[in-house]
Amino acid sequence: MKKVQAPYKSGIYIGEPMEEKGDKTLIKVLAVSKHPNQGDLHHPKSTDVPLFHERKALAENEKVWVPTALAQEYEGEVPDYKASLREALDRLEEKLKNEQNEYGEKALKNIETLKQDYHL
Repeated sequence: MKKVQAPYKSGIYIGEPMEEKGDKTLIKVLAVSKHPNQGDLHHPKSTDVPLFHERKALAENEKVWVPTALAQEYEGEVPDYKASLREALDRLEEKLKNEQNEYGEKALKNIETLKQDYHL
């Protein structure tokens, strides 16, 4: 069956297209390519916001509508969901450790909480 890679909010996911409606495609999440960024999506990397959001990745088999134009065919082996989640979170954590600023510190606190929530 065809697989796609598509962005949702600030994350990127590998999934299976389930249905198309107009310019949207419903995908079932199979793996995480890029973990969502932490904080306020409207003020990226800013800590001076009313609420610094903890952003979780979409769950395995969760279904989400994405713009069809952004759902690109995915070639290759689809990784295990849990392994892909750990890898994506590790990449984000490494990037944040290199930030060495207030945003990085706040986001790293969220990452620690997410690791516990995800049982990683």
